[in-house]
Formats: sequence, structure tokens, C-alpha cells
Amino acid sequence: MRFSIAIPQFDYDRFDGDGLRDYLVRAEQLGFEGGWVLEQIIGDAPLLAPLELLAYCAACTERLRLGVAVLVTSLHDPLQLASSVTAVDRLSHGRLDVGVGTGGGFRRFAAFGIEKDTYISYFTEGLKLMKAAWSDDPRVTFHGRFRDVDDVPIAPKPVQRPHPPIWFGGLAPKALARAVRLGDSFLGAGSSTTEAFAGAVTVVRRELDEQRKDPAHFTIGKRVYLMVDDDAARARERVLAGLRRIYGKMPGVDDVPVSGTPDDVARGLREVIDAGAGYLLLNPVGVDVPENREQMERLAAEVIPQLG
Repeated sequence: MRFSIAIPQFDYDRFDGDGLRDYLVRAEQLGFEGGWVLEQIIGDAPLLAPLELLAYCAACTERLRLGVAVLVTSLHDPLQLASSVTAVDRLSHGRLDVGVGTGGGFRRFAAFGIEKDTYISYFTEGLKLMKAAWSDDPRVTFHGRFRDVDDVPIAPKPVQRPHPPIWFGGLAPKALARAVRLGDSFLGAGSSTTEAFAGAVTVVRRELDEQRKDPAHFTIGKRVYLMVDDDAARARERVLAGLRRIYGKMPGVDDVPVSGTPDDVARGLREVIDAGAGYLLLNPVGVDVPENREQMERLAAEVIPQLG
């Protein structure tokens, strides 16, 4: 099993740079493979923008891989986003993982000048253009439905070749087929249940077989929202409060987290592993860096050893 940890992203009053730096250093010391953020451009939660935050994290770390899951790339200009991704990959010396997703039909596409009827086509074409921008070609030509690019110079290129690993989210069968066709890995959303994740894994594995892709080179993982507390009832209260800070009153979100004593959390994570995860992104939902630091320490000392 491979374990990563969520990077605290809330910024309420004053950015806690020292606390975040210490958190990241400690994550490396504890042996976590990566640290991940998420994207929420529109919402009540004061979440720092992901790529900008990861650029800061790159300067605070030496080994930790840095990931974002997921960028709703249909809300971004492809060339500008490709440039930002390249910058973080270079600043981290090739430690970036990029999660992408279409965002689903509920997104406020009009706020970004995107037509709801074409957002999937816009997403697919945009990803192709980004990959072209990351390619070895010093000049890029691309003619699509939404973009015409004629012999433009693009530099620099990402450290990782041909580009940083692309992780996909999604639950719908077509989205999962797209993930296998265009991506390198799949990360189940933290806002999905273990049961829904198990169903997605079945589809992903079938698509890997049908598309003749080697499953050994396609990681399947899941973000898991959680809280550890010696009082199981208090852990439940804490995790639900954290989820409401992120998602508000989104229906069904109360069904997704894992919480309780260390044994309870280990049991919940074991169910995610049994559902098909080879990679776990552990996501405490504390309100600030110190609370999430406490959670990370407990996960490393009391939970992860039970999953080895």
C-alpha cells in the first residue's frame, strides 16, 4: 500500500506559513509518499488556489510528491493551465501529479464562459492541447473545435516526460473509460462512498482489459475524508463539521467519511483497500494546520501500522 496525506488548504485570517512548512517537513519524515490539495474556485470555503499553494509547498519539501485532485480543466484556458502545471513541475524538480476532471453538469460553467452543452468536448480537446504544449516539439500547431494554434513557441517544458502523471476522477462509465484512455491513474473522489468506489474500480479494471493497458502501470487510489478521536461520537461530529466547511449542505456527503478510534479508522480504510485501492490519500478535515498535524501524527502512529 502507498499512503499520501492531504495538505491543509484553509486560509481564514492569516496564512500560517511556518505551521504549513513544519507540517510538510513532518510528512516527509513520517514517510508519506505525497501531499495533495483540491480545487474549489467557487464556494464558501476559503481554500487557497491549488497550483499556487503547491508552488509554495515545493520550496518547503525535498522528496514529497505534490498532487492536486482534481483540477476541473474545462474551467481553465488550456495553454495557461499547461504553463502553470509546467512551472510547479519545474519548481519541484519533477514531483507533481495532476488530477483532472470535467466537473459534471452541475458546475456554473457560465461564470467561466463555457457552454454547458459542450463542456466534455472542451475538456477533452483542452487536455489534448495541454499534452501538445508539454511535448518535445518546441513549436506547437493544434487545430480543434475551440482552439486554433499555429506554430507557436512554448517553453519551458515539464521535467517529467512526456508530462506529469495525469490522474482522473469520475464515477460514470463513460468518464471511467475516458480515464483509462487518456490518463495514467484513477483517484476516487473523497465525496464518493466506499461502495461507489468499488463499483468504479470494477469498471476501470474492465476498461484496462478492453483497452489493453497494463494494470501494473495504472494506479487506482481514493481520497478518504477522516478524523481520528478516542471518542467515536466526537470523531463523527468533527468529521462532519469538516466536510460541511468544504461542501456545505451537499446531499450525501455525510455518508462518505471514515471516523472513530484508530481501530475504527483502520477498519474503514481496510474496506477501501478491499474495494480495490492500492493508493490512499488520507484527508483529515481539521479546521487549521495544528489540528491536521495532530491527525497526521495519529494516522502515522496508530492507523497505518494496522494496514501494513
